[in-house]
Amino acid sequence: MTGRLNKSLRVGRIDYANAWPLFHYLDDYAEQAGIDVVLKVPAQLNRLLREGEIQVSAVSSFAYGMNDRDYVLLPHLSVGSEGKVNSIFLFLKEPIEKKTPERIAVTTTSATSVNLLKILMNKYYELEPAYEPAEPELDQMLEWADGALLIGDPAIRESWANKGLTVIDLGEVWNQWTGLAMTYAVIAARREAVAAYPEAFGRLYKAFAASKEKSLADLEPLINKACEQLGGDPAYWQMYFTSLNYDFGPKQQEGLTLYFRYAKELGLLDHEVSLHFYQEETLPNR
Repeated sequence: MTGRLNKSLRVGRIDYANAWPLFHYLDDYAEQAGIDVVLKVPAQLNRLLREGEIQVSAVSSFAYGMNDRDYVLLPHLSVGSEGKVNSIFLFLKEPIEKKTPERIAVTTTSATSVNLLKILMNKYYELEPAYEPAEPELDQMLEWADGALLIGDPAIRESWANKGLTVIDLGEVWNQWTGLAMTYAVIAARREAVAAYPEAFGRLYKAFAASKEKSLADLEPLINKACEQLGGDPAYWQMYFTSLNYDFGPKQQEGLTLYFRYAKELGLLDHEVSLHFYQEETLPNR
């Protein structure tokens, strides 16, 4: 592990509305749980956790798949959907049936969604477009590409804009094709940090569970925050938060396992991925 374990655990928080229910009240428990919260986009958190600069984080599911030997998953905590996700969109100038996309600009902010797009394009649509990373600015992306993948809050805003584009919800396509849920982000911890600080992780896990439970019991504070910060109306955000899934039960695990299998088949991952879960006891180092 390259980073240093501090007195307080450093916890990475995804700076997107879809993860708010997991984190909204975490600051309330931060001092008692002995944690510092770091707010970044998924790609930055993926790197910080991999390098050991933070010990636990919400990360792209794909980032967990790349590092499953070094990480453990916190049970019952994830960001996913069984059907529409409403914030992971492929915007196309023309419908796929009318024009095959040859170049797709993909956001630089999340690995899970980019690789989900590659899986769906290859196995569902049977297409092989070129993918080019780009900053998440839709108009600029479409200046040179046939389509653009956006996630999170930028994707939501652009879906409201109604620019005459074809808009494909990747969560909906995945569910229609596989019949399974899709998990986009998980809470992962560095294995050796859990082993070194079992009591601190026990407090942290309880804080996460409490934040999620409190958020989902009353969505009004999150809905109000979303309207103030991102726009839209309460009915939209009520739909948005209730259509997402924050558990990580058998359905979610089955869907994510299939995603990892397809990623391995397409050479996006170089090994088979196993789901290792945190338990409230010291884990042996491997």
